[in-house]
Amino acid sequence: MNRQQLRILVAAALDWIAEPILNDGIEGAEVVLADSPDAVRRAVEDRLRFDVVLADLLWNDHRLERNFDGLDVLDTLRELQRSAPAIMAAQGNNMERDLLDEARVRPDVVGVVGKFRAPADLVEAICLASTGRRLPPLRFPTCADGTKPTLHDYFGSGRRGATCARMAGAIAAGQATDYRSLHQAAHVPLNTANKLVGYLGPLILARGEHPSHLPMNCQAVFRWCGQHEHYILSWCRRYGHPDVTEPTTRTTA
Repeated sequence: MNRQQLRILVAAALDWIAEPILNDGIEGAEVVLADSPDAVRRAVEDRLRFDVVLADLLWNDHRLERNFDGLDVLDTLRELQRSAPAIMAAQGNNMERDLLDEARVRPDVVGVVGKFRAPADLVEAICLASTGRRLPPLRFPTCADGTKPTLHDYFGSGRRGATCARMAGAIAAGQATDYRSLHQAAHVPLNTANKLVGYLGPLILARGEHPSHLPMNCQAVFRWCGQHEHYILSWCRRYGHPDVTEPTTRTTA
């Protein structure tokens, strides 16, 4: 298929896997590879705009899994005023679900492609995106749930949501093990930390992620934050709360 001068950014730790597929399937395309956060920034700064961005949702690199993902790629493009139609490459595991919930409501994401799909499917997706079209969900399902309250919506719902995110972030980062350390790590009043269950319990119950025969308590909330660690850390990092994921200096307050 011929798409002369089509400019494609492949942002992935294993970007070299996609390069020959795109070069062979899209004649004349310029494929730019970026396998790290710095490489993504350099690639975006060096060009006026890409026609399509293909980004790994979760990066296959243990050094990056807690501090960079596909949504960071999109934020870098937006920050540099180089937004482009983006396709998320997903493995299909549960760790991606929360990221997909946010990705599917972002205007710059036109669809999701499973990493297990045939090379021809990837070429088709890139060509569709380059024309400004969204990927047909029947051919390229997002795998997002779409029926449960999302962490993205809950955390983004004003001041209370931000407080929930800060407490969840401190727990997910391993910076809090009780109410007092939560108060210190999340930088919230101790009285607020003591109400952790009241802040996050409703979300957990609404998502059906707590056994109905067990009480909703702080242990259940701590467990839940660990289960959603990747997305909670990602959300806090990208929405102005990176401080809660870092070690704190203990005080007597």
